[in-house]
Amino acid sequence: MAVIGQAAPPRRRIRWRRHFLGYAFISPWIVGFVVFIAGPMAASVYLSLTDYDLLSAPRYAGFENFERLAKDPSVPKALFNTAYYTFISVPAKLAVALLMAVVLNMKLRFVTFFRVAYYLPTVVPAVSAVIMWMWIFNPDFGPVNLTLRLFGIPTPGWFWDENWSKPAIIIMQLWNVGTQMVVFLAGLQTVPEVMHEAASIDGAGRLRRFWHVTLPMLTPVVFFNAVVGIIGSWQVFTPAFIATEGGPRESTLFLVLHLYRHAFQNFRMGYASTLAWTLFLIVLIFTIIQFAMARRWVYYEAEAR
Repeated sequence: MAVIGQAAPPRRRIRWRRHFLGYAFISPWIVGFVVFIAGPMAASVYLSLTDYDLLSAPRYAGFENFERLAKDPSVPKALFNTAYYTFISVPAKLAVALLMAVVLNMKLRFVTFFRVAYYLPTVVPAVSAVIMWMWIFNPDFGPVNLTLRLFGIPTPGWFWDENWSKPAIIIMQLWNVGTQMVVFLAGLQTVPEVMHEAASIDGAGRLRRFWHVTLPMLTPVVFFNAVVGIIGSWQVFTPAFIATEGGPRESTLFLVLHLYRHAFQNFRMGYASTLAWTLFLIVLIFTIIQFAMARRWVYYEAEAR
């Protein structure tokens, strides 16, 4: 309220002050985005058109890197390995995380302890976790193969066998579903109990209530975990880099590992930038497809009202 006898400040000045304060508050994020995200992305676009070895100035090369990408024999292997990992690990992790969340949503004794215990693997450093699983899956003295030998079951070579290396990495990653479990658990606790009671009165058992009531209400959570999971799975790197180094016989040569080799081992930063943008386009396409298909199966309660 303006003081009597004093002219009120112009509306434009008030709006400008509000906008200035708003941008001032978010300026740390803006600076971080420009310096650490937008800037490097713009630089990688330029580098993808150059021949750059990190030691000398970039030399403009046109589309030579893209021609090299089309002729690189390791790229189809890396794409296949990454797609194999994505299409098996993501559904498996979603199923395991949902099952764990359903169990931990029940009224059990020490349920808080189990929630913490199942979430703890997510805070274990990735390198330490991979080294631990290399010991677990060791063909000679690992506890998994020792147990299989007790029952006379043939023992796989796991990381050291090209037929078992990718399944070994997928099984290892199933240990680390705590974040998805917590998201599912939060979604389960938002399902109205009234709907379960109504279905129970109609004679629906636990499985039918889960299938026809709980799961449809959880579809937004499933969709979120699926999108984030696919984006993360296409960027798998640490397990292969530590445990197998892309072997044996390039059976675990994932796209990001192939990118890393060219960037920091072969010093082909221009070609690595081309691989990075290829990965970006693949992830973008999968994300667009998921959002397009979500209209057919994702249920939002607010839209139904």
